[in-house]
Parts: sequence; structure tokens; C-alpha cells
Amino acid sequence: MTPPVDLAVVGAGPAGLAAAVRAAGLGLSVALLDAGERPGGQFHRHPAPGLRAARPQALHHGWRHFARRLRQLETGGVTYLPRHHVWTVARGDGCWLLHAVVGPDETPATVRARAVLLATGAYERQLPFPGWTLPGVVGAGGAQAMLKSGLVLPGRRVVVAGSGPLLLAVAASLAAAGARVPAVVEAADYRVYGRSLPVLLRTPAKLAEGARYGGGLLRRSTRLLTRHAVTAAHGTARVEAVTVTRLDDHWRPVPGTGRRVPCDALAVGHGLVPQLDLAVGLGCATRRTADDTHALVVDADQATTVPGIWAAGESCGIGGADLALTEGEIAADAVARTLHDVPADPRRHAALTRRRTRLRAFADAMAAAHRPGPGWADWLDDATEVCRCEEVTAGRVREAVAGYGAHDTRTVKLLTRAGMGWCQGRMCGQAVARLAGGAGATGVESRPLSCPVPLRHLAQLPPEAEEFRA
Repeated sequence: MTPPVDLAVVGAGPAGLAAAVRAAGLGLSVALLDAGERPGGQFHRHPAPGLRAARPQALHHGWRHFARRLRQLETGGVTYLPRHHVWTVARGDGCWLLHAVVGPDETPATVRARAVLLATGAYERQLPFPGWTLPGVVGAGGAQAMLKSGLVLPGRRVVVAGSGPLLLAVAASLAAAGARVPAVVEAADYRVYGRSLPVLLRTPAKLAEGARYGGGLLRRSTRLLTRHAVTAAHGTARVEAVTVTRLDDHWRPVPGTGRRVPCDALAVGHGLVPQLDLAVGLGCATRRTADDTHALVVDADQATTVPGIWAAGESCGIGGADLALTEGEIAADAVARTLHDVPADPRRHAALTRRRTRLRAFADAMAAAHRPGPGWADWLDDATEVCRCEEVTAGRVREAVAGYGAHDTRTVKLLTRAGMGWCQGRMCGQAVARLAGGAGATGVESRPLSCPVPLRHLAQLPPEAEEFRA
């Protein structure tokens, strides 16, 4: 059996790529595993080579730094393993075992490592509404991914809706690529930013970025509607229009304020949710964030509560690419000190720590401002599907809560099958948790497997992995 690498990094987005390159530069042997075909994660999705994009950097921020890290990845001694979807991390004989399925044939693979860095990123939070299953309704981040990786638009007339700073970036990208964006529909009220003004002023680059997006949309006659939401989508073969309704302070629709906006696509999302499957399966502690999701608990060195496991990026709380890069480098430095006594650079460490503190404070302010209000469930009639995979309606979830006393996602799942489909609750988990409404309704569940795995792989595991055979 080959000796373990010093560090296995799971995820090749900004945090994972920065950590892998930095750790290799400090002399560690590094394996970088990623489910995607190319590095960059969701943030730096770039067009397939066959599309022959003339300027792939046009749709990206920080492309120059990303390109530099790509060159370092190719020449810096990192073992890059694309299309490796890690389904569990387990303790081995003096090391960690990362079990993965590889490529469309789902070939089994195992990587052994002395330390693990989880940079697993995030996925979009979706809050359902009548008509959200119509063709042409896509996630806000999904629309941006279509544009970045496929160079295609979800439609010609696209309403962008939901909540969070991502909406302005998505709308600006779509408009710059030729789409007509009649409205950006933001459920939160931008005036609440005033409560965190000192924090926001310490990140002027972020404020300038938002101003650029907003200014560009205004020049294209895009309406910015705050304290509004898309409460229904209409159409037959695909979405043809949406109903936009004013919200009160608790995100409840204000009667009589609905208006129809014609469109042929809707890009909608309510922020991001940290991807925690591997970490929670390992027993890493989590914390509730300002926008009511859960993220990993990490110390000043990005170490989780499980010795030998570090984390960086969105799994530690949604904060954007700049924060993810910073956390990745801090984690790499810490792993090098732990494994090889690589001396720290005090000035570098202090600068990275200050930057992380400033960016994390900004991210927390954004999360608090865009936290979904409790009244969003008033958008739903009982016939609205909440779990798309299993076709579970809001009425069935409400019946499980009111009629059978279900007050957590696990009990609702057992009674309704919500979350048992192919996506394993990634689309509906947050909505089901909020409809359940109990103290235990977090949307975070411990699963032994983070993705579907062929049974033959479980049968081939060594005897010490008996918990995965049960």
C-alpha cells in the first residue's frame, strides 16, 4: 500500500485550491480531490475547451490570481484528482481514508492522508412557491453557472429574485451577456445595512462592487424591488410570467400588492447553504449562522473539533471567494506547522488573520440582513410541491407537523418521504426544516454517505469499515 500523503484536500474551489498550492509550496505532499472535471469550483466555473471561449476571464473576478494558482497546481507537486467524488472519510491505520467514486463509471478509489482539509463549498438555498417546478425556473447560482460554463442564458427575459448579495452579481452577468432583466426582486430591505455600517465601511471594495452592479443594472432599466418576492410562477410548457408581491417585515405577502411580470425565465435563490455532509459524518461540531443555516466550528487555525481535520471556505460559513482564499492559506500554514514543524511567518499570519476577521464580519452582516423571515411559508398553498424528488406537497408536510406532531426534519422525512429522493434533501431540506419549525429543525443531518455509492464498493471495503455495511 502506498504511503499516505501529508494532506488531502477535498474540493478544488477557491479555498481548496489555495490551500493545496500553499501546502505544496511549504513542502507537504498534497492530494487535491474534486468532483468536478476542472479546478475552480462553483466560483471559477470556466467554459469547456471545446467551446473555444475567447475571453473566459470576462465573467469572473480575480481571474489573474486564479490562473496563477492553476499554473502552480500544474507545476507545484500537487496530485490533482478530478472527478473524484468523496463519499466518506474514515479513520484508517494511523491515517485518514478518503473513499471516492470516480467518473461516470463510478470506479472506486481510496486516498490515504495524515491530515484532511474539507473545502466542500456550498449549494443554493431554495424556498418553494407555487410554480417553482416549471421549466425555465432555475437557481440564481445555476443561471450564473450556465453562463460561465456553457456560455448560454436561461432565457432572453429573465427575472432575478430571492435574497442575498449574489442576486446583483447574477443579474449584472446576465444583463452583460445580452439578457433582458426587467427586475431584481429582493425579499430583504437594504436599509437594514445601516445597522452594520461600521463593519461594511471596513470593506470598501465590497461596497464598490455592489455599487457597480447596481449602477450597471439601472443603466439597463432594471427595476430593483426590495421587500418583494416572487410568490408564484405561471405558464404551461415553461414559465411565462411571475407574480411579484410586496412583503411585510416578517416576509409575509401583503394582500392586494401582487403584480404580474412577463418573463421566459426566472433565476431565484435565497443565499447559500454550507455543504457539511462529510464533516457532520465525521462528528465535527457545527454552529448556527446569522442567516439561520449551520456551518462548521473552527479555531484560529481553521481546525475543526475533530483532530486531524481542518476546514476552509463556505463550509465554515458563507463568505465569498476572498474569505475562502484567506482561510485556505491559513489552514495550509497550520497543517504544515502541525505535521512538519514548518515555522510560521508572524507578519504573514497576522495579515491573514486580520483579513479573515474583516471579511468574516462583513459576511456575517450580509447574512443577518438577508436572513429569511418566518412569514415566507405564507407564499405556499397546500398543493405546492416542497420536495420535488418525491413530490411531497406543503400540505403533507403541514399535516405531518399539525396532525402527527413532527417537529424536526427526520420525523417529517419518515412520515412523508420528503428528502428521500435523489438530491437527499439538498433542494428541500431547508424548506422542510422551516415548515417543521421545531428547535431541532436545522436541515443538517448526519449521513454515512455523502453521495450515492454502488453496493459493490461497500462490499469491497476492509473489515474495519463495518459501519458502512449495516
